[in-house]
Amino acid sequence: MNVHSSKYKCTECGKCFRSSQTLTAHMRSHSGEKPFECTVCSKRFTTSVALVTHSRIHSGEKPYKCHECDKEFSRSGSLNVHMRVHTGDKLYKCHLCHKAFSRSGHLNVHMSVHTGDKLYKCYLCDKAFSQSGNLNTHMRVHTGDKLYKCHLCHKAFSQSGHLNTHMRVHTGDKPYKCSLCNKSFSQTTNLLTHKRHVHSNRRPHDCRYCGKLFKRNSHLKRHVRIHTGAKPYSCRHCSDRFTHLGHLKSHLLKSHNEGTWFTCHICQKKFTQNGHLQTHILRHQGVKPYVCCECPKCFCTAGELRSHQLVHSDVKHFCCGSCSKYFRQKHYVVWHFKRCSRRLGFIGL
Repeated sequence: MNVHSSKYKCTECGKCFRSSQTLTAHMRSHSGEKPFECTVCSKRFTTSVALVTHSRIHSGEKPYKCHECDKEFSRSGSLNVHMRVHTGDKLYKCHLCHKAFSRSGHLNVHMSVHTGDKLYKCYLCDKAFSQSGNLNTHMRVHTGDKLYKCHLCHKAFSQSGHLNTHMRVHTGDKPYKCSLCNKSFSQTTNLLTHKRHVHSNRRPHDCRYCGKLFKRNSHLKRHVRIHTGAKPYSCRHCSDRFTHLGHLKSHLLKSHNEGTWFTCHICQKKFTQNGHLQTHILRHQGVKPYVCCECPKCFCTAGELRSHQLVHSDVKHFCCGSCSKYFRQKHYVVWHFKRCSRRLGFIGL
């Protein structure tokens, strides 16, 4: 009823307000007047409240905290929207396909699926967007503007979301947890990659020489060097060449004392790669974060889990060269080949 009884009316658009101060602030949206300037990036605003909210981008202040998951926000409106994640409320429904959304902006973006409209076009590269905000963000690609600065290391970003992700480097926050092995990640993309490469049995990349399947294209490229004999990594101190970068780094340390050894603080064992040291420390601690999705068995490394998962698979990649019998795991065919060769009289093999 306060809305209807408001006596302060805008002469431009007819919108009503309960106080003259609010009307005055609103009138600046028509006149284009922005008297409040940010001292950090010089961006201007029509109201002091908008400036205070904006300044939290630079200070990192987030006064609004979710009581369910302790996530923090710089705006009360952002907290209200976030709470729908916990309540499951989806107030905004599409009248064409009845799909529901928790934010009106998401519904607006969705509507472009039906209409195909992309009204906001970049005048520099003709790229088009369904939202003006997306166009504004895109324009920073051309201007190079990075408005969002980290207050700890002063690194700058063109998008606030990128700054939020970067802040986890300082806080150590890893909010995205794998439901299969409880490993945590700072980004959703890293979690999805982890699930696809560690817990999924899908292997879309196949070797054209032997037909072996791989989860990652990078793994396939490394494997193909076995067939081609390619050794792209060369030592700058001697004539040795290597198939893998890790082998080159190990060579530089062991033969030329170039690089840094990674030493275990528990047993003083040295490693040429930090990843190998971290895996080694997990064995000291008894930590086994990789859990098989078929049985309750746990492993220290993703490689050990992948090797174990072959037990549950019917695929047999490894073949005995003497009798052409196939096996699921490499160590089985090595053990079998020794017995097979002795039985056939090849004692020297």
